[in-house]
Amino acid sequence: MTSGIRDSALDALRDLVGRGDADFHDGQYEAIEALVAGRRRALVVQRTGWGKSAVYFVATLLLRRQGAGPTVLVSPLLALMRDQIAAAERAGVRAVAINSTNAHEWDDVLAQLDRDEVDVLLVSPERLNNPAFREQRLPTLVRRIGMLVVDEAHCISDWGHDFRPDYRRLRDLIGQLPAEVPVLATTATANSRVVADVAEQLGGTDAEVLTIRGPLARSSLRLGVLQLPNAASRLAWLLSHLDDLPGSGIIYALTVAAAVDTARMLRERGHDVRAYTGQTDAEEREESEGMLKRNEVKALIATSALGMGFDKPDLGFVVHLGAPSSPVAYYQQVGRAGRASENADVLLLPGVEDKDIWHYFATASMPDRERAERVIAALGDVPISTPALEALVDIRRTPLELLLKVLDVDGAVRRVQGGWVATGAGWTYDAERYERIAGERRAEQQHMIEYQQTDGCRMEFLQRSLDDATAAPCGRCDNCAGAWFPTGIGADAGAAASDALDRVGVPIEPRKQWPTGADRLGVPVKGRIDAEHQAAEGRALARLTDLGWGGPLREIFAAGAADAPVPPQVLAACVRVLAGWGWAERPVAVVGMPSRSRPRLVDSLARGIAEIGKLPYLGELGFANGGPSGAPGGNSAFRVAGLWDRFSAEGLEVPEGPVLLVDDIADSRWSLTVAARTLRQAGASAVLPFVLGLRG
Repeated sequence: MTSGIRDSALDALRDLVGRGDADFHDGQYEAIEALVAGRRRALVVQRTGWGKSAVYFVATLLLRRQGAGPTVLVSPLLALMRDQIAAAERAGVRAVAINSTNAHEWDDVLAQLDRDEVDVLLVSPERLNNPAFREQRLPTLVRRIGMLVVDEAHCISDWGHDFRPDYRRLRDLIGQLPAEVPVLATTATANSRVVADVAEQLGGTDAEVLTIRGPLARSSLRLGVLQLPNAASRLAWLLSHLDDLPGSGIIYALTVAAAVDTARMLRERGHDVRAYTGQTDAEEREESEGMLKRNEVKALIATSALGMGFDKPDLGFVVHLGAPSSPVAYYQQVGRAGRASENADVLLLPGVEDKDIWHYFATASMPDRERAERVIAALGDVPISTPALEALVDIRRTPLELLLKVLDVDGAVRRVQGGWVATGAGWTYDAERYERIAGERRAEQQHMIEYQQTDGCRMEFLQRSLDDATAAPCGRCDNCAGAWFPTGIGADAGAAASDALDRVGVPIEPRKQWPTGADRLGVPVKGRIDAEHQAAEGRALARLTDLGWGGPLREIFAAGAADAPVPPQVLAACVRVLAGWGWAERPVAVVGMPSRSRPRLVDSLARGIAEIGKLPYLGELGFANGGPSGAPGGNSAFRVAGLWDRFSAEGLEVPEGPVLLVDDIADSRWSLTVAARTLRQAGASAVLPFVLGLRG
């Protein structure tokens, strides 16, 4: 029987790859046999490009021929789903997806499932907890399922809990499956800790779960690290040498702003590149993926939104502008390159700001005890929608949604038709667990710094960081064979990069709607903000995440930084923003926002602008009724309630013309919105907000 399975599996593999002479890589058939003949639970940890998808597609075909039901493939990213469906079609596997972009096709997909015309159903981990899917479709699927596949299984682990909390509930799904249903988990990025964690989630111990682990070295990759002093020099290096890099590739940035700004700068200098971030429209992302695969662009300038599963076998290079926070993440991203080619270049250009960015993302994702308890207390037996809950608990939408997912996985709340309810189950903040996660992240960040500083083989370092026992010198990286990359920067490129980073001015879109729920908090408004009370479009010098002026602003607003007058060079940059504003009517006066945290900064900025612009400075708005309550940012309804009727224009001779309203930083924009309403009521025909920094 084993011989017959191997022959059938080999035929299916050759159909999949389109080559009659194809054969299994080490471990591929072992995994297929375990799933098909042994109906086992298996974890495959193999380098990118090894052929993990071949294992589950071939196993699916063989199981279906034995009368098994469809395979359910839990897949984390839309780009990955698209590639998996295309690969399935080549092997004669009928694959369909249910995800956030194809809701119009769901009825057809479900009808195909009912007719048993689907071999593989691809779903996102979030879909498994959609109330309608979970209650109406999942029980039937569980009864009929032929195999469960969890792709990018490292997301089950604590290492990835904040990327996809829903992965952690897969253990519950696995627990519902009959014992004879095989389960496969696959990943290219797992150290020993993650392997043990994933094995536990699969429902057993390391001994009970078959782990097939291969060497992670990638002989096609030529690794290097180039230390440059600042963002301008990194961009100048790209301008000087992007065309020298082989083929087409990916340039990774750590933030959305950095990706967008870098793409714009390179395009302006004649390079054919596109930005690709989590904020890019879904259709544009799909179009960009196709253009890169067809070599119609030199590079995509991407955040981590372009990562797992993107498949371009001949990708020629991966460059990082700033280091990811761990060798695991770095290996995941550089693994996009050189899958089916003998050579691919991988270069890291670390930045001095990397540690700050790592810290921000690490702390932003961790559940907060007080917030969690507030959410649980606000929920009961009657479903509450996320927008309505947002107005009750004073937590902004994105962190609230993440917190709800974590609490859902922990069993404290449950998503149902119409919103969220409390389960009544006891919930305790697992401080020990979260401190362990934080400690592991700090250790991984330190490993990434050590990767940059090592004088040993870089591929060997990555392998050891991933607990690969086969780690050995590669003979190709910059430490093994000498620097393979140019280090010089052209004078023109340096000037162009400096000019690009010196660009100033970011629009501040005015708020036009009062937040839902504000009226329930005692604020007598709802719906659209009256036109005669609205602020006009404003300007910020820069975003705090910008590559250029973001750096100086981050120093000004750093925790513990002293309140001080605005630096002369920053004031000069602000004047350039004002000079290029292009307003319909020049402001006739300047008003400062009252500030408790940085009064010297705001006062000096407002006075400096007024003096240079030869405009009267009317002074600051006053505080009324004790001044604003609550912290900046936060939930919109609570923020407006804490600001309502807390500003006063009494004592200011507000003219009828446009007034420039000056503040230090904008986050939710509600302070500017409510203050603008106060000035409009005092007689200003328009209010033009201006701030130094814009968050986000």
